Amino acid sequence: MMRRVVVTGMGAITPIGLNVDSFWQSVRAGKIGFAPITHFDTTGYKNHIAAEVKGFEGKDYMDFKAAKRMELFSQYAVAAAKEALADSGLTLDQEDAYRIGTAIGSGIGSLQAVEREYKKIFEKGPSRVNPLFVPMMISNMAAGNVSIQLGLKGKSINVVTACATGTNSIGEAFRSIQYGDADVMFAGGTESCITPTGIAGFHALTALSQVGDPAKCSLPFDKNRSGFVMGEGAGVLVLEELEHAKNRGAHIYAELVGYGCSSDAYHITSPAENGAGAARAMVNALADAQVAPEKITYINAHGTATHHNDLFETRAIKLAFGEHAADLKVNSTKSMIGHLLGAAGAVEAIVCVKQMEEGYIHATVGYETPDEELDLDYCQTAYEEAVPYALSNSLGFGGHNASLLFSRWEEM
Repeated sequence: MMRRVVVTGMGAITPIGLNVDSFWQSVRAGKIGFAPITHFDTTGYKNHIAAEVKGFEGKDYMDFKAAKRMELFSQYAVAAAKEALADSGLTLDQEDAYRIGTAIGSGIGSLQAVEREYKKIFEKGPSRVNPLFVPMMISNMAAGNVSIQLGLKGKSINVVTACATGTNSIGEAFRSIQYGDADVMFAGGTESCITPTGIAGFHALTALSQVGDPAKCSLPFDKNRSGFVMGEGAGVLVLEELEHAKNRGAHIYAELVGYGCSSDAYHITSPAENGAGAARAMVNALADAQVAPEKITYINAHGTATHHNDLFETRAIKLAFGEHAADLKVNSTKSMIGHLLGAAGAVEAIVCVKQMEEGYIHATVGYETPDEELDLDYCQTAYEEAVPYALSNSLGFGGHNASLLFSRWEEM
């Protein structure tokens, strides 16, 4: 029999809150994190708005020297992991460190380091490159630094599947516990690439919104949607084998019951037009959990606000759920925090857990104008209702599709 996996701790660094509580209160209030970019001078760019993390100082969360040896994406991950650890109540020196692992991914790693060190090469020659350039840049260092900072000696992996990274990381951590590779996993995603090359690159793909009004720049599922807004931050969940959690008297937030994946095998940036790949990921997650589609009432969509994603994800939901799709509540957290790329699925998983815990489905902020084929309930307003299951979707460049199914926890 497969081992059951529960959520016992959460940590978040986001554009609208530097911990889970402040983030969640901002979500409930419909607060948006969009503002003019301050990380660099956007003169000459057509994109001037992003969802930056505000007020974060790495030295507030870790030793100053350790922070200096980490790029921002790693700092965000360590900060979120430390919050998740404190929230979980785990006493690490009473645990077998080899049974506690890490699955924290980043889609890109540090573009800041690449830009900074290339400039040194170009202006001063290769001998001036920072000796720590590579270990600061590479994306696995989020997981690496979390394991070092917390002393986690179990399985440590970095899943990189673009915008599905956070969701795949949680899913693979889930499998690791199910199959006995670990008793506890710190799982999630992190990202910080609001940089000149990051913004220029995504603009060149015509993926970014050029709207300069923070209230109108990110409009998932709206007829006037014009692209996504870059966000940054991190989300980390403590996943734990059920009996291990019960034996130490842990507070259980939710149970993770299903994980499904697929590949579109279609295009490097566009989802499959009929939604078949994303639909299969959702169907696989339900099958994994042995939960009938009719029992699902809520989906946290990938919902990027690009024309293709929102249209094709809508088709995917209809394909997966048939007539029942009309009864689903579908929202997009990206309407408030933008697209956190590799961190998106992890932060959205936290939102799913909080919504189940409080019986509250947040609004898709800014959604006003329906589009012809996009005819589901996209939560123009918030709902106060029980959420027995939460299905969370992430769809990444390259055709990566991943879905997680969480179940509301009720004491027996």
